[in-house]
Amino acid sequence: MDQISQFLQFTAILNLSWGNLLMDAIGIIFIYLAIKKHYEPLLLVPIGIGILLGNVAPITIGGKQIFFMLIDREIAEGSGQFSVMYYLYFGVKTGIYPALIFLGVGAMTDFSYLLSRPKLVFLGAAAQVGVFSTYIGALALGFLPHEAGAIGIIGGADGPTAIFLSSILAPELLAPIAIAAYSYMALVPVIQPPIMKLLTTRKERLIRMKAPPPVSKLEKIMFPIGGFLICTTVAPGSAILTGCFFGGNLLKECGVTDRLAHTARTSFVDIVTILVGLSVGCSASAETFLTPRSLMIFGLGALSFAVATAAGVIFAKIMNLFSKDKINPLIGAAGVSAVPDSARVAQMVGQQEDHQNHLLMHAMGPNVAGVIGSAMAAGILWSLLG
Repeated sequence: MDQISQFLQFTAILNLSWGNLLMDAIGIIFIYLAIKKHYEPLLLVPIGIGILLGNVAPITIGGKQIFFMLIDREIAEGSGQFSVMYYLYFGVKTGIYPALIFLGVGAMTDFSYLLSRPKLVFLGAAAQVGVFSTYIGALALGFLPHEAGAIGIIGGADGPTAIFLSSILAPELLAPIAIAAYSYMALVPVIQPPIMKLLTTRKERLIRMKAPPPVSKLEKIMFPIGGFLICTTVAPGSAILTGCFFGGNLLKECGVTDRLAHTARTSFVDIVTILVGLSVGCSASAETFLTPRSLMIFGLGALSFAVATAAGVIFAKIMNLFSKDKINPLIGAAGVSAVPDSARVAQMVGQQEDHQNHLLMHAMGPNVAGVIGSAMAAGILWSLLG
């Protein structure tokens, strides 16, 4: 019996709390949704694995508690050694991973749809209403201004931007903010369609948009350069994210760095995505995640996402009042920067009314504008609250 008791002390069984078990269940649910429902599997599977890693209970060896996976604790108290996850999480805490993801996303992005109809940039800007409305809501709930700013960026539906800003303004809230941002990104096909249908009539959903005019090679090369200069002039705090985003796009469009562009949009961004998912998931330990503040952040995140979607749709309807070339209001929902899922949702909802109505290429315009808009919103909040 003494040996059995000693063995149990070496395991984590006696140290597991109900919180650890609950977070393990959440991690398994994330993995289930990714595999069964195909909700952003490239994000939810690594995050789910990270949640399981982050909730390994401590065990006691030699009279010292050992934390195998917790990101902010020493492996053995007083030893000066840290877990592997501590070092992997460094890229999240310092904002390195978000910038690298933006580089890869830029190398994937085609600005042709936005350049062919520049007015669609206003739909991406309109969706940022969700960011600033959430900021106000967080202040009303008692969060400090810098915390409210970090929470507000969830409304941009951009996980890397949420990580970047929260690591600067409110590192203590990074785990719930990042999990909320990525969760709502994965649930785009669930959250957006009811809002889109509620705010549009069948006649509006049946609007067919004209094919976009062609865009020259020179325009594609000049846009990332000019876009970066404009964005950083308006919001200098966005320079890191927009610089990587437009820089990655220039690699793609210049025509002389195909190998770099291919690497940036494939293996490079995949590696960083794995590291981000594991690190963010591991940060969601029961002791830091299961708090009333975290629950409020999740509630505010859902509200901000709904407001951002509604703002994009409503602004598209307003634009139609002053334009002869009508816009299908469904593409306004793509103004949130969940690329390319929100654009796909616009296509999906549109084809439920008309199978021949192809909105995807039109929705990509406000979608990429939303990426730029969320990065600029983060820069503005950093400048005001940092």
